[in-house]
Amino acid sequence: MPRRPRVVVVGSGFGGLKATQSLACAQTNVLLIDRNNYHTFIPLLYQVAVAELQPEQIAYPVRGILQRLPFANFLMAEVTQIDFANRIVVTDGLTIPYDFLILSTGSESQFLGIPGADKYALPMKTLPEAVYLRNHLLSCFEQAVREPDPAQRQLLLTFIIVGGGPTGVELAGALVELIHGRLVKDFPTLEMEQVQVILLQSSDRLLADLPLRLSDYTYKQLQRSGVKVYLQAKVTKVTPKAVYLEDGTAIFSKTIVWTAGVQASPPTPTAELFPAAKGQVAVLPTLQLPRYPQVYVVGDSAYIEQDGEPLPLVAPVALQQGTAAAQNILRQIKGKEPKPFRYVDKGRAAIIKRNAGVAQTGNFTFTGFPAWLLWLGIHLYYLPGGRNCWIVLMDWLRDYFFGDRSIRLIFPPNRLTVAENTPDSARNWHNQEH
Repeated sequence: MPRRPRVVVVGSGFGGLKATQSLACAQTNVLLIDRNNYHTFIPLLYQVAVAELQPEQIAYPVRGILQRLPFANFLMAEVTQIDFANRIVVTDGLTIPYDFLILSTGSESQFLGIPGADKYALPMKTLPEAVYLRNHLLSCFEQAVREPDPAQRQLLLTFIIVGGGPTGVELAGALVELIHGRLVKDFPTLEMEQVQVILLQSSDRLLADLPLRLSDYTYKQLQRSGVKVYLQAKVTKVTPKAVYLEDGTAIFSKTIVWTAGVQASPPTPTAELFPAAKGQVAVLPTLQLPRYPQVYVVGDSAYIEQDGEPLPLVAPVALQQGTAAAQNILRQIKGKEPKPFRYVDKGRAAIIKRNAGVAQTGNFTFTGFPAWLLWLGIHLYYLPGGRNCWIVLMDWLRDYFFGDRSIRLIFPPNRLTVAENTPDSARNWHNQEH
């Protein structure tokens, strides 16, 4: 009996996990490798940061996801090297041969070369970073209560978010709701009129990838909720206590959250991995490496154009690419040619605040409660784990009807991973995740 081909998948993000499930369902031996033993549902990270959800509610054990797939296995390990010529993946403990390889190593914050941004701004791309940000936000209020100097108290109560894409918009809206909902009751001695949530966007509108009508609606809703939105506000420098703009304006704060961009975090560059925009790896239309047809790159790591434009670094692209790569490998096993990948854009949605969202499906756009409800439904559908979905729904309902966010806890940093309570510590955490 001929040996079953073995597929190795590096990275348990959306693309890698989807490819693993598709291959295992087709009775192909597949090994998924990741340095963490859990899958993070990235779109809900900001809700961890604003104390709406627990970290474990948006993370799920990879072994739990794969336990009903007898042809799938998981290895928690750090990939240190890939020998493409000899088809070997080297980890921090094992050397693993493969017949086919799928790279899905995700993305990280992109600081755009702005001085000080990588050192002083707070990223929010991983679960530890979101927990760190929650600790930081709540600590600012605790410190403000006992701060006698009004100027220092103002620094603590000013929160700057750099980047007016979906993550920045959703974080700004959720942070205002936390402040004027639960924290007003928690800190009755604070003058909440001092609190400022500022959203900086370098272009002339928010949610630039959506139609103008949705951008305008988002801008108006955020302003009504109390967010100060600055358009055409390009950041030129970040310091521990301020953000400096291109026009010379300085905005002072001890909290600068960075959501302005992402870039791929591929494996260590080699001659086999041709670099492209945002640190991505250039691939063929079939998602294969040009010189190695048995190697595929999917998700945020893959650079591929469609209709003359690069595909965005978003979860729907990664999910579809994971399925496409698995199908192409199955075709190759049967002696057939792989098919080019084509992304089908099923639409986009973002929420702004309670009962207010924006959505686009094809040429149809809508706003308000229907878009808000659609966003909730989509994210519940894709959130792994039935128990997680139920608990998240219950927390959302409790917050909606009672304004209760019980997860307002400040945890001390893990002494094994964090040296001190600084933004750099959060980035050290990030380096442990794909």
